Amino acid sequence: MIDNIYLKEIDDFLRKMEGLLDSTSPEVQDVCRGMCTMLRIGHLDVRFYDTFDDENEENCQTTILYTSDNYDREHPLLRRRVTGMANVVKYRIYPVLGAAEWSKLEIDRIDVLVSTLFVFNGRSNLMKRIHMLTYYDEDMGIHNVKYYLRYIGELITKGQLTGYAAVYFNLRRFSAVNMQIGRKYGTIVMRRYINSIKKMLNSEELICRIGGDNFALLINKEKVDKLIEAMEGMAIIYDDNTGDRVFVSATAGIYVIDDTIPVNDPTVVMDRISMAITRAKNRTKHDIAFFSEDLMKMHKHDLEISSVFSDALANEEFLVYYQPKVSMDDMCIVGAEALCRWRHKGELVSPAQFIPVLEKDMSICRLDFYMLDHVCRDIRRWLDEGRRVVKVSVNLSRRHLSDMDLLKHIVSIVDKNNVPHKYIEIELTETTTDVEFKDLKRVINGLQETGISTSVDDFGVGYSSLTLIKDIPWDVLKVDKSFLPEDEENYDKKKDIMLKHVVAMAKEMGLECVAEGVETRKQVELLKEQKSIIAQGYYFDRPLPVIDFEARLDNYKYTYDE
Repeated sequence: MIDNIYLKEIDDFLRKMEGLLDSTSPEVQDVCRGMCTMLRIGHLDVRFYDTFDDENEENCQTTILYTSDNYDREHPLLRRRVTGMANVVKYRIYPVLGAAEWSKLEIDRIDVLVSTLFVFNGRSNLMKRIHMLTYYDEDMGIHNVKYYLRYIGELITKGQLTGYAAVYFNLRRFSAVNMQIGRKYGTIVMRRYINSIKKMLNSEELICRIGGDNFALLINKEKVDKLIEAMEGMAIIYDDNTGDRVFVSATAGIYVIDDTIPVNDPTVVMDRISMAITRAKNRTKHDIAFFSEDLMKMHKHDLEISSVFSDALANEEFLVYYQPKVSMDDMCIVGAEALCRWRHKGELVSPAQFIPVLEKDMSICRLDFYMLDHVCRDIRRWLDEGRRVVKVSVNLSRRHLSDMDLLKHIVSIVDKNNVPHKYIEIELTETTTDVEFKDLKRVINGLQETGISTSVDDFGVGYSSLTLIKDIPWDVLKVDKSFLPEDEENYDKKKDIMLKHVVAMAKEMGLECVAEGVETRKQVELLKEQKSIIAQGYYFDRPLPVIDFEARLDNYKYTYDE
């Protein structure tokens, strides 16, 4: 009779344990209760050691599988098991207080129970490890993006997502931090910054790592203002011995979730915070952007631009407009800048609507090469027609700098059209990283060897201006319009002084100097005082269609009354 009860109890125990995965769950105690009562066990716990060293140091995780009010703490039965991965599992089985000693049969049955639990614990730990590998980032000690999407999916199913704010944030210029203090300390800084944000969260909120220095948050919308303060930056100590620290801030896209725009899939949340952070990264003054319906419309517009770009390029919808460059010595046209305009469905599309979209990927490079090719075609035609020809500058995006064969591509386009190199000038903007600077220097040196001129655009705007002209052999320096006085009312003598010194420095370095954005007579008068400077701007002409520019070339001198 007793054996039948035992067999029924252990069968019930095995069947119920089969459905459980987590050894720490309350259900485990309920399942173990029947077997432990039958075997007169008052308390049963299990201790997990990852290594033998952990066992020696008693560094373990303890889980109580079953306990009663009264048990004999002095006479435990100890059992030890070792997994195939050299993890150690120890079981402590305590008898009910005051009960008779276990019989040999009971001890055998307890050993069967322990063996069963060992299999269960092994499976439970395996599931935990799989969970960790699938949903956890060990470096930062937080979940990963897979878990983020899963958790949001659970909240959607429960109808509990409204009221949260989803956030995608990127640590600003963190590669520079790694270069400054080394990756070891960089990891410490990142972890401490993330921990500072974790302290803001409760158990229902979540932070996860997307990858590298990119992270995502799900936080109560009431905490957004406090979070923005953390995103704006804080000092993080990375060396406790010296107290050395670095300043860490973040660029963030935030989506405050409400009922106005339904969400039925976690990827929708991810798409919206991705849109927002892209917007934040493209801004010049603000590093935080919120998702909105307007932003969604902008995203839709970007997708439309990208979807028609290839066909527009093949159909030659992109047109070359030329803005004259004028010598301040004799008011004659001595050059031009090629600028892109897009005639789509019978209307001109502003460059501000499509250039930023194409710059998000390598599409801008295809457009740049298209522009260079069409400029070369025009120059070749002017030469063949016996027209007066001037040097034309063509803009190249910074995206090109990752192309190891950029020099070859430029020269092949120019030579394919049989254009003398002296008529082409490649215009590049300042760089923002050391890697880009090295690539830029390589390209400029190569172009100079081929006889193709190079100019640095927007000089005076970026932080590396002086280094840029000191270490790279440019031919032309284009002075940003911010150096020019705006009007009589806002006249700033400091700008006059700065402009004179920049022009003098350029001349002394053997650089041709072009002032861009010239719009007023006052600015022209100031530039004429500098001697041997070239001007470009609306005072003379807006960018012109090729036919109008050809007419300007035929009558190449502007009138100017002293």
